[in-house]
Amino acid sequence: MKVQNITNIEKFFSVVDSCEGRVELVTGEGDRLNLKSKLSQYVSLANIFSDGQIGELEIVASEPADVEKLVNFMING
Repeated sequence: MKVQNITNIEKFFSVVDSCEGRVELVTGEGDRLNLKSKLSQYVSLANIFSDGQIGELEIVASEPADVEKLVNFMING
């Protein structure tokens, strides 16, 4: 799924951390980084945004309930 315009980074990571299964960031090169890893969160996102906002990411969640959580975050913030 593509997620866009994430302005509340802390809330986004809180939702990711609450997911039961794997949540992965798909890079432009097709690599998958585990977003539940704090190191991956800092390293990968430091390269994606510099103005406090994430424009667009491709995320893969392994569990349907986790997809629902992420979609709910995108809709309701």
